[in-house]
Amino acid sequence: QGRPPVASSCTYLTSHMGVWQKMPMRMMNTGEADLLAALHDGLWDQPLWSRFLGLLQGATGAATASLIMRPKEGPAVHFHAGDSLPLALQEYFTRDDDAARLLREGRVYAWDELTAADQGVRTFATPEGFGFRHLRTLRLTDANDAHAWLTIAGPRDMGAASAALLSRLGPHLKIALNNLAALERERRRASISSEMIGRLNFGWLTIDARCRIIDQSANVQDILRRTALLRHGRYDRLTFASAAIDRDVAALAKAFAQDPHIRPRAFRLSQDPWMDMFVTAIPDRQPSEASPAVAMLYLSGDRWSRDDRCEQLIDLFGLLPSEARLAWAMAQGRSIAEAAHDLGLTTETARNYSKKIYAKTGAGGQADLVRIIFTSVLAII
Repeated sequence: QGRPPVASSCTYLTSHMGVWQKMPMRMMNTGEADLLAALHDGLWDQPLWSRFLGLLQGATGAATASLIMRPKEGPAVHFHAGDSLPLALQEYFTRDDDAARLLREGRVYAWDELTAADQGVRTFATPEGFGFRHLRTLRLTDANDAHAWLTIAGPRDMGAASAALLSRLGPHLKIALNNLAALERERRRASISSEMIGRLNFGWLTIDARCRIIDQSANVQDILRRTALLRHGRYDRLTFASAAIDRDVAALAKAFAQDPHIRPRAFRLSQDPWMDMFVTAIPDRQPSEASPAVAMLYLSGDRWSRDDRCEQLIDLFGLLPSEARLAWAMAQGRSIAEAAHDLGLTTETARNYSKKIYAKTGAGGQADLVRIIFTSVLAII
């Protein structure tokens, strides 16, 4: 238990329930090491695993090296080097039938073994009809129950060595497939998170001591396009429409470069639509860091104007236009008297409107009205 012992050149170490054990390891030659490197790097190839399949084709002398992936849902995908597998064989691997059940996972099948395991193969093709006489194929599944078929085929017998190579590659390919599944899952999560952050109109930037932008969240460019309050200026400098805010942020950036413990500051950039900004030092910044960023700016605001929000309140709660205008003013923290003055209403009229607003929204008062509005779908549209 604890740290693994030192492995000899003929063993590798595996841990089961925290107990390290020696397992036999077959020494790989240089060619196989290159294959494995290309296999694990293949997640970043375009198309996927193109270099790995090319090396596999060359190492086995096959006319084609093919990887077909059939996800649990959605269409299958086919990657290959050299000739493409005949369409009939692709359809056999990708159609929803008993092929996966009949062919054992992790075993390498030759053409004769494939047809012996599944007599249905003979009903639609012969190897001569495919333009080759010899085939080796390996089936694997990933953590999401997707099937993958690694196949080499050609006119000449590729020999037992090629079959053994596919067998040795199998566990590594399974790891790569699981990594791909995990990567796609994280990409989906990141996409959803990014979309949600975009809907909330929230973003962040980091700047150096001269207010030059060092890094930013993916949606900041959208925010900059929608507003004239701040922009990406010359020499990558972050520039503000307000000269006073521009001076204050520049001074803060210089101050944070000298002392990261200076009190952060918040700024109101706009009232309608509202946008706020919070400027603070880079968290846990070390003097030895290579990045020149000294300050982080958090932007938060509304994508919609007051008139847009009033229309949304009308749709959501069935308010009248006059009631929606008052409700939005109250949601912005204005008292009934202040909101009445802003909207040209008498205080008594505003109070009557507020009673109707509370009844339609189910609010028990102004504080409850604010909670209901800002926890509704208005917060994400």
